[in-house]
Amino acid sequence: MEYRVLGKTGLKISRLGFGGIPIQRIDAAGTKVLMQKLLEAGVNYIDTARGYTVSEAFLGEALEGIREHFVLATKSMARTKDAMAKDIETSLHNLRTDYIDLYQVHNPNMEQLDTVVAAGGALEALLEARAAGKIGHIGLTAHAKEVFARALTLDWVETIMFPYNIVETQGEDLIHACAEKNIGFIDMKPLAGGAIEDAALAMRFVTANPDVTVVIPGMAEPEELAQNLAAVSRTEPLTEAEKTQMQAVRDTLGTQFCRRCNYCAPCSQGINIPGVFLMEGYLLRYGLADWAKARYDAMAIKASSCVACGVCETRCPYHLPIREMMKKAASEFGV
Repeated sequence: MEYRVLGKTGLKISRLGFGGIPIQRIDAAGTKVLMQKLLEAGVNYIDTARGYTVSEAFLGEALEGIREHFVLATKSMARTKDAMAKDIETSLHNLRTDYIDLYQVHNPNMEQLDTVVAAGGALEALLEARAAGKIGHIGLTAHAKEVFARALTLDWVETIMFPYNIVETQGEDLIHACAEKNIGFIDMKPLAGGAIEDAALAMRFVTANPDVTVVIPGMAEPEELAQNLAAVSRTEPLTEAEKTQMQAVRDTLGTQFCRRCNYCAPCSQGINIPGVFLMEGYLLRYGLADWAKARYDAMAIKASSCVACGVCETRCPYHLPIREMMKKAASEFGV
């Protein structure tokens, strides 16, 4: 396993990290199996969040007795001092630890970031928690490039997390700036939220960039861990064949696709918006039309139930025209 220093934090972490979103799809026992596999493989960086429902709690249980072998990172969408202080205590309780190595401000927009840094904002709670030894370092996660750029100017930001993958390279210049400023760069969504099917190819693309400190694919099965380990262990330059494959992925996906971040939720009509778009992808791109139709038909609420209220679009960090995309999906599935 290759290890990197996470920017100015000084933390020595594995190049492959563990993204904790999929923990929500498995149980506590399965999480414990995964943590043991991570330990055996030398993967020592774990990312989770207050917003990932049971993820913190399952990880806390699974890491009992082995917590000292891992660098734990979590994050909160709290914007005020009181709310952030409460979330830090909840995270400590859930993770069954007396310190968290990295605590991050979770995906603020520009206005919310103003609140975070203002008097009575979340930053005050983070600084106090760091002074008390409850957290070790402070970072920020973003989906918007303007927030990424601003984070680079904030002296308290020690790490930045941002999407970077074969089809999302809009942050490449800022990722390089992270390296120049000794800010650790944490790559989320290396598979573009599951839109990129070839995980090995996706991981090869990300780790070919020396400015990426750690990549954190979501993993729910030991087989996924093994596949990602194999891809990350390859350090030779990208081949021409791989570059051609990557361009084919770009040509197929474009930029207007769902990353399954779920920030659009909840839908007022109960539609599983990312689920609809996931099945649409299988219908159109991967030669699994019958499989996709069967699973779409099993969904209790279909795309055609969309009333075009538009609330989801105000939440989408990628500014997708979800209402039009829903109409398209309903037409393709015929319901």
